[in-house]
Amino acid sequence: MIEVLIYVAVAALTLGVPVFYVLRERKKSRRAAGILKKAVERGLDQPVSLHPYIDPDKCMGSGACVEACPELDVLALVDGRGTLINPSRCIGHGMCQAACPVDAITLVFGTEKRGVDIPHIKGTYETNVSGVYIAGELGGMGLIRNAVSQGKQAAQNIAKSLVSEPKRELMDLIIVGAGPAGISAALQAKKDGLKFMLVDQEDLGGTVLTYPRRKLVMTAPMDLPIYGPVNAREIQKESLIEIFSDVMNRTGLVVHSNQRVTEVSRLEDRFKVVTTQAEYQTKRVLLAIGRRGTPRKLNVPGERCDKVAYRILEPEKFHDLKILVVGGGDSAVEATLALAEQPGNTVHLSYRGEGLFRIKEDNTTRIEKAINKGIVNPLFNSTVTRIEPEKVYLDQSGHEIVLPNDQIFVLIGGELPTEFLKKIGIEFSRKFGER
Repeated sequence: MIEVLIYVAVAALTLGVPVFYVLRERKKSRRAAGILKKAVERGLDQPVSLHPYIDPDKCMGSGACVEACPELDVLALVDGRGTLINPSRCIGHGMCQAACPVDAITLVFGTEKRGVDIPHIKGTYETNVSGVYIAGELGGMGLIRNAVSQGKQAAQNIAKSLVSEPKRELMDLIIVGAGPAGISAALQAKKDGLKFMLVDQEDLGGTVLTYPRRKLVMTAPMDLPIYGPVNAREIQKESLIEIFSDVMNRTGLVVHSNQRVTEVSRLEDRFKVVTTQAEYQTKRVLLAIGRRGTPRKLNVPGERCDKVAYRILEPEKFHDLKILVVGGGDSAVEATLALAEQPGNTVHLSYRGEGLFRIKEDNTTRIEKAINKGIVNPLFNSTVTRIEPEKVYLDQSGHEIVLPNDQIFVLIGGELPTEFLKKIGIEFSRKFGER
């Protein structure tokens, strides 16, 4: 009798474990499919830049890619196959590709629905315009470690290209953009003894400055020339800016801030670089700017007023104010919520659409709660028409609204620098799910 019971127990255990595993995996698959469905409904099913394409004929469903991805709910197994379930949140780090045991993953730009313009860049990071180089996000690489590596390599190639040139009293290199790629390139240029200048339309950090607070921005160690390795893996925006500040203090690197480059043109054997503050001449130019380019403006009377800003770094400094946030994306919503939490603020959110659709699920939940509690005052179907020192005028479905106002944040995205680059002569290819 005891032997029979043992056999039954062993059989139950043998059958039970696989059944439990199957049921658990089915539950995970249903959850992942639900996340993907919501992403499609919210218009968040198109990746921003570099992202994985998973070949369904090769994928064996090992889940290695899912385990390797540091982002929550971006990759998952759906019906036993690796699937990008939150495409707009993918940052293109490529860790999934490296982890796949059967080479089923290819990193690509764009999709069949949405093309991405990528500039023509050689293996040396030089563009089709001789003497003009591109590194980092502009070239399609969003991962900070990749941007740092590209900036370093681009600067090394530039230094090599200058060896055979005669010595002249002229700048060797102007680096445009003080983000990860630009900082790395500047450090390498300093190491190689080049005469260079690092300029940015804003300040240290470049595009990273525009990211939401506490955003995870680095998922792998990086190695900066002169400064050395940064071994931390998961770093948020604020910590990365602190690291960059330490880099500046230790190496003596200088960023020429608030200089937006408006023109790059060839003058026979050199380039003329014109900024909003000055004009320079240089042998080489490295563009390490982000894909967002310049913040998009409202183009309404009064917009040059001092109270209008296009980014927000420290919302806690704004309190006891009447504030208007313009925009309908995640950045605008997160800024609105942060400002609404500060004491004494009255916050309105203006968006031209009927509602907020293309934002993350947690932001949707948070903004709906804030609106229901009366903490945030939504103005859908509205556009700003005029700005005055103490007021702001809006049109909402044909009706004029006048709000007392102390501060306006315009967070409606950026203008891609495509036209600026085309004026230089840089050529592009539009990628539809291609490498």
